[in-house]
Amino acid sequence: MSVLIAPSILSGDFANLGQTVEDLQASGADWIHVDVMDGCFVPNLTIGPQVVAALRPYAKIPFDVHLMIAQPERSIDHYVRAGADRITVHAEATVHLQRTLTAIREAGAKVGVAFNPSTSVEILPYIADVIDLVLVMTVNPGFGGQSFIPATLHKIKSVHEKLRELGRESVEIEVDGGVNEQTARLCTEAGATVLVAGSHVFSAPSLAHGITSLRV
Repeated sequence: MSVLIAPSILSGDFANLGQTVEDLQASGADWIHVDVMDGCFVPNLTIGPQVVAALRPYAKIPFDVHLMIAQPERSIDHYVRAGADRITVHAEATVHLQRTLTAIREAGAKVGVAFNPSTSVEILPYIADVIDLVLVMTVNPGFGGQSFIPATLHKIKSVHEKLRELGRESVEIEVDGGVNEQTARLCTEAGATVLVAGSHVFSAPSLAHGITSLRV
């Protein structure tokens, strides 16, 4: 099955995000990746649920909302009501991770957990039964346009192997950070099933070209 492509609107034109979302869908995107940053958990500030709600009518494909925020459990309901189909929280950002992940499911969204480059994935056995997606950060979160960290390929492989051992092969493995034609192939070979790309897609000759070039 072909890898799924989830372009990040963080690299889009913030003055015309509605049109950007519409264009991404028309260009073949599978999901729309929405990076939410609070200036606390990561050193950047982006958008909130009001913007997600405003963008939701512009596309029918899933909104993949990545919460790079402290205490994400306080915001889950807001983003589900805004139209998030998937919500991913960072393992490092919440004290009671399993409870937070369960709350996402109960609110009606698909459940994702994200790991920073230096974070161990040894907690997977304790949360595998409540997740639909594991997001492996291949850069340090907070800014777009960063270079891929090669050591994270081992983490992708580790996640793939652990999920298989746990009988959770259906869980998507998403990769975010420094994804281009070269790193996309390495990630999918390591077990990734969803690729997030911002700079690569938006700097391509066309959005369609940028998306298609990542389907390996």
